[in-house]
Amino acid sequence: MIEDLGTTLLDAVCGDIAAERPIDGVIIHDPLDDVVPMREALVLGVGLSEVDEITALLSAMREEDATALVLRAPIAVDGPIAAASAATGVPVLALTRGASWSQLSAMLRTLTADGDVGQPDAQTLGGTSAGDLFAIANAISTLLDAPVTIEDRNSRVLAFSGRQEEADPQRVETILSRQVPDRYSRELEERGVFRELYRSADPISIDPVRAGGSPAMPRVACAVRAGDEVLGSIWVAVREPLSSDRLQALKDATKLVALHMLQQRAGADVERRLRADLLATALEGGAGAKDAVARLRLGDHRCVVLALSTAETAAQADATDARVLGERHRIADAFAMHLGAVYPRSAVAMIGDVVYAVAGVPGEQQDADARAARVAEDFLSRLGSSDDVLVAVGAIAENGSMLPDSRQSADRALRVLRSGRRQGAVVLFSAVQMEALLVEVADLARTRGERPTGPVGLLIEHDRERGTHLVETLQSWLECLGDVTAASTRVYTHPNTFRYRLRRLSEISGLDLADPDARFSAMVQLRLLDLDPR
Repeated sequence: MIEDLGTTLLDAVCGDIAAERPIDGVIIHDPLDDVVPMREALVLGVGLSEVDEITALLSAMREEDATALVLRAPIAVDGPIAAASAATGVPVLALTRGASWSQLSAMLRTLTADGDVGQPDAQTLGGTSAGDLFAIANAISTLLDAPVTIEDRNSRVLAFSGRQEEADPQRVETILSRQVPDRYSRELEERGVFRELYRSADPISIDPVRAGGSPAMPRVACAVRAGDEVLGSIWVAVREPLSSDRLQALKDATKLVALHMLQQRAGADVERRLRADLLATALEGGAGAKDAVARLRLGDHRCVVLALSTAETAAQADATDARVLGERHRIADAFAMHLGAVYPRSAVAMIGDVVYAVAGVPGEQQDADARAARVAEDFLSRLGSSDDVLVAVGAIAENGSMLPDSRQSADRALRVLRSGRRQGAVVLFSAVQMEALLVEVADLARTRGERPTGPVGLLIEHDRERGTHLVETLQSWLECLGDVTAASTRVYTHPNTFRYRLRRLSEISGLDLADPDARFSAMVQLRLLDLDPR
């Protein structure tokens, strides 16, 4: 990790970093939140500054066999923190001032995600793991004896080499933000640099950009192409012009970078499909489910399944519409990022028209489903314009073999949300179990072609023939628990008129309103009638 990110972002402050220790995940520590498993995790101590809090966290990390702790620089290299690091054996790293925690987290998750789902024997291109642009950037830097960045068409930094401290402040600012600052991009645009870069098949030389007034170095850049498509570019910060051999080496390197960028693009699609297949297998159960759960790294966790979908509308009925599919994939990716920040072990994939998420929860959490619902509510509040997104939270699965049961309960709760029987956008299955049963009974009655019979059937027929409102009167009275005043107000009718209608509906249908069984039967039929779209 330190070799890939160099010293531009992270510095080793104390502890032994020479020993090879695995990083199984990245966790953002919050002292006010529930403790999450930290085994073999890199812990980001965002906002931690009190010495007592830091030393206590280091002790907790030793007990859970965590890998290392990252704190914001500056950190004293001698004192209680260094002593605690030596006593616990947990190294402490410092995040450079001005660097973003979110950018560091994203880069670390990218580095640690390699091999999570796919096969361990990764494909290689040019002797480097396919898609590993950081390794390619370091190799190019060694060939050219200068710091290098690899950027996409929007000047976002995809990877960078070591030795960035040898470049100018502009390069350091670019690395920290993972994006070329706007003021530099605008000047390059005005000079016509990008136009020349993307038209030329050879490297071009670029004079220093002094938009910020700070010292600047010249650049040499070369476009990365796949056929006629420009994928991005390689930028080299140089103190003197490159020799013809090194210019040729840079030009040749663009071909390898293009292969890696294409592999990375294709790999993202393959990884998404593979994760969806694994998640579908785990949620369906049966043969292969145990292996799928293990490859998703959820085998030793209690889990909860969340089902996310858009509300049923005519505009969204065609699931093959490219715009609809694109929007659903966007929501799925955003949900995966949001969930991953809270649950280090989680998996999200779109299966059919539903986005399923499995969150691994700590074993001691008794209300894990309620906590997952709060996470989903927070996600929807951040989503903004997608007001029609619904999320159902299934029952807790004590182990991987129970994931199909949790998925089934999430599906049942989602049907309740889609039917409109429950207000809100997020619901727990435990809160809507009876509504789910009613939806299923209505499905059964609809399949058999059954319609309300007995007193309710007679009232429906009477209303249809005479244009009366006796069914509405009965439903209002039942839902108001026999309170005539409240029920009459609900249907905008005078209480005396309402009482007269009650007597009439009893006479016409023979319904005994004093009989609890008769009331229950009528209420169930009216609920099923309300669920029937006909």
